[in-house]
Amino acid sequence: MKKLSLTKMNITNNYSFFFISAIILLWFKTYFIQLTQFNLGIDNSTQQFLLFLNPLGSAVLFLSVAFLFNGKMRFIALIIIDFLMSFLLYANALYYRFFNDFITLPTLTQTQNFGDVSGSLTTLLKPFDVLFFADIILLLGLLIFSFNRLEVKKTSPKKIIAVVIFALSVSGINLAIAEDDRPQLLTRGFDRNYIVKYLGMYNYTIYDAVQSSKASAQRALADSDDMTEVINYTRSNHANPNPEYFGIGKGMNVIYVHMESIQNFLINYELHGEEVTPFLNSLTKEANTLYFDNFFHQTAQGKTADAEFMVANSLYGLPQGAAFTTKGLNTYQSAPAILGQQGYTSAVLHGNKGSFWNRDEIYKSLGYDHFYDASFFDMKVEDLADYGLMDKPFFEQSMPYLNALPQPFYANFITVTHHFPFTIDEEEATIAKHTTGNKTVDNYFQTARYADEALEQFFAYLKDANLYDNSIIIMYGDHYGISNNHNKAMKEVIGKEVIPFESAGLQRTPLFIRVPGMEGAVNHEYAGQIDLLPTLLHLLGIETKEYIHFGTDLLSDEHDDIIPFRNGDFVSSQVSMVDMTFYDSKTGEPLEDDRMEEAKKYQLAAEQKLKLSDNVVNGDLLRFYTPETFIPVDRSKYNYKVRNEETIEVRTEQ
Repeated sequence: MKKLSLTKMNITNNYSFFFISAIILLWFKTYFIQLTQFNLGIDNSTQQFLLFLNPLGSAVLFLSVAFLFNGKMRFIALIIIDFLMSFLLYANALYYRFFNDFITLPTLTQTQNFGDVSGSLTTLLKPFDVLFFADIILLLGLLIFSFNRLEVKKTSPKKIIAVVIFALSVSGINLAIAEDDRPQLLTRGFDRNYIVKYLGMYNYTIYDAVQSSKASAQRALADSDDMTEVINYTRSNHANPNPEYFGIGKGMNVIYVHMESIQNFLINYELHGEEVTPFLNSLTKEANTLYFDNFFHQTAQGKTADAEFMVANSLYGLPQGAAFTTKGLNTYQSAPAILGQQGYTSAVLHGNKGSFWNRDEIYKSLGYDHFYDASFFDMKVEDLADYGLMDKPFFEQSMPYLNALPQPFYANFITVTHHFPFTIDEEEATIAKHTTGNKTVDNYFQTARYADEALEQFFAYLKDANLYDNSIIIMYGDHYGISNNHNKAMKEVIGKEVIPFESAGLQRTPLFIRVPGMEGAVNHEYAGQIDLLPTLLHLLGIETKEYIHFGTDLLSDEHDDIIPFRNGDFVSSQVSMVDMTFYDSKTGEPLEDDRMEEAKKYQLAAEQKLKLSDNVVNGDLLRFYTPETFIPVDRSKYNYKVRNEETIEVRTEQ
C-alpha cells in the first residue's frame, strides 16, 4: 500500500503528468465552451467533429511553449499560458454575449469605450462563469500541494520537436477537413463565426492578427494607381438621379436622427393591446414622409460607429474593429465636408463623452464644424442612461444649439436610451414589458416606447422653432438591438421560427425621409445605410458622379439593391444569401439549382463592393483623388473646444 501511494505521488509530481493534464482539461473545456457559449451554426457531423478537434492542436502548441523554461518555472509557465488562453476564451464569451461577435485586435484599440460599457458588464456575468477557470484552479492547487516534490527532468529536443509536430499535424488535418467542408475558408473568411467554428478560438486569434496586420500595412503600400479600379467601379455603378426627386430639398436644412437599436419589426407592433411606437407608426402615413420597410443596417463590430461612418461617407465599415477608431486620420469626402463647401454649417449632438468611439478626432477628418458632446449638456444623474443623456432631456437641451446654428445646417443627433441592456426606471416606462421570459427582449419594448415618445417631442420642438417646414428630416435605425442569441424569445415576438432567412430579415431597421412638399408613401425598395449619402445629395440637387460612393441613390430607377453584410451574407429584392445558402427573397425558400448561376453573380457583386471599399479605407486611397468641385478637409483647422467656446453659453442664455 505504501509503495502504491509513492507511485501515485511520483506521477502527480512529474511534469509530463501536468502537461498532459493541462492539455486534456483545456481541450475539453474549450470544446464545451465553444459548443455552449457561441451560436456557431453547427450543421453536420463534420462540423461537430471539427469543433471537438480544433482546440487540441492549439492547446498542445501553445502549452508546449512552457518547455522553454527550466526547473519548477516550467510548471508555473504552463499554468500562466493556460490561464491566458482561458482568459482569452472568457473575454470572447463576454464580448459575444454583448455584441454577438468575437474580439478582434482593432477592437482592443477601442479602450476609450471600455469605461462607458462597463455599466452593462454586470448583466453579462453568469454564476457558472467560474467554470471557465476551473482547470486552472485545479492545476494551481495541485502545483501548490506538490511544489516541494516536483520533478522536472530535462526534456530532449527530439521530444519537444515531436510534440510540436504532433500539434501542427492535428491543426493541419483540422484545416484540410475544414477546407473540404467550406472551400476557401481563409481566403474568403468574411464571417468570424466560420473561422471559430472550423478552426477554433485560438487559431481564429492568429488568423485575426494576420488579417489586422495586412490591413495596417495597406496604407504604407498603397499608391495612386490603386484608385483607378475604384474610380472605374463607382462611375460605372453610378445611379442617375430621379428627376422627380432631384433638388426637391435644395437649400433646406438637413436633420439626421440616429435611432439607437430600433428594428423594423417594431413598426405597427402591438403589445398588450397597445402600439409600441405610435409616433413612428404615424410617420408611415405622414403626407411628406417616405417610409422604407426594406432598409437594412450593415454594421459590423463598430455597430453605432459603423452606421455613422456609412451614412457620412458611403463607405463600408471594416470587417474588424471600427474605422472610427482605427482610421480617424484618413482623408474622406463626407457629407458634412461636401455640404460645408455648399454653404452649410455642420454639427453633431450627442449626450456622451466626445472620446467615445474616437468621435472627437474622426469628426475633424469628416469636416464637422461643431461637436456638442456631454460637456455641453446638463448631465443630471437622474437623466442618465447607460450610455449618456436620456433622449427626452437630450432633445430638449439640444434645441438652443440647433437654433444657434447658421442656416442652412447639417445636424446629426445621436440618441442613446434605447441601448442594450434596455434598462429604464419604472416611472419612465409607459408600457408593460413583454412576457417572453427573456430579460433583454422583454425590456426592449419599454425603452423603444420611451425613444418613440422622445422623437415625438423633438418634432414638436422643431415646429415651435420654425424649423420643421424648411428641413429634410432623415431618421434611421443604426443596428439591431436584439441579437441572434435571443432567437428563441424572438419566435414568440414575431410569431414564427427564426430560421436563418428570418434572422437576416430582422436586420431591417426603419428609414424615414421627410422632405417638405414631397409626396409621402411606403417604399419597398431594398436599400442599406450605404445608400443614404448619394440619396441625400440628390435630394439637395447635388450631383454625385465624381465622388467615391459605394451606395446608390435609393430613389433612382438605377438603384443597385444588393445589400452586402460584413459577414459575407447579402440580401436583395431577388436573391439573398444567408449562412452560405441562397434564398428567393420573395418566398424565403432555398433557390432551385437552375438559379445558382444568377445567385453567384449576386454574391460576386456583393464581395466586390466590400473588397473595393476596404481597399479605399485601409489604403486611405482618397488622399490620391479629389473631385474637381471638392476641397480636401484640413483637420488642423478643427478644434472643437475652441470653436464651441463661442456657443458654450447658448444653453444658459436661451
